[in-house]
Amino acid sequence: MAFEFRPFDSLPEVILIEPKVSSDERGWFAETYRKSEFVSHGVPFEFQQDNQSCSAASGILRGLHFQKAPAAQGKLVRCVVGEVFDVAVDIRKGSPTYSKWVSTILSSNNHRMVWIPPGFAHGFLTLTSSTEVAYKVTSEYSAFYDRVIRWNDPTIAIKWPIDNPILSPKDMNARLLDEVDNNFIYK
Repeated sequence: MAFEFRPFDSLPEVILIEPKVSSDERGWFAETYRKSEFVSHGVPFEFQQDNQSCSAASGILRGLHFQKAPAAQGKLVRCVVGEVFDVAVDIRKGSPTYSKWVSTILSSNNHRMVWIPPGFAHGFLTLTSSTEVAYKVTSEYSAFYDRVIRWNDPTIAIKWPIDNPILSPKDMNARLLDEVDNNFIYK
């Protein structure tokens, strides 16, 4: 196997993925995706778009983002340069874990990835400058279905490792979870 898949205890739909890394004096090599292994571990989605962001400084917070159905996105997220505090939040109405969150550190050193399925919001905080995050998504970007939840929503109560992050205007003006236009229902 090229990967180790570990669901989070509190949100088992969100999966931490560790690729096997081969290293020698030249550097390292790792597979970042193999469809057959992902499907066999509960990630049976086809990816439609790849994205990469670069954040110039530490302390930049992006999120909490999602796209509502029918343009819902699952995301396979990894940090290719630097380090981020990465968060997933269950936003499926009626879910026993509604508004609960999990976090992990993704970095260019640990090579970890996280699978965030549709029905979950995603955000990350840069812990280093010149940080680059790459992610595959299961649906193309749609400005019409794009939504954002306030990073410091007291209902969610994420324990971010910062009090005053750098935010975009979009993230600064985000709504609370209970106010945002969200059509995810737990099944």
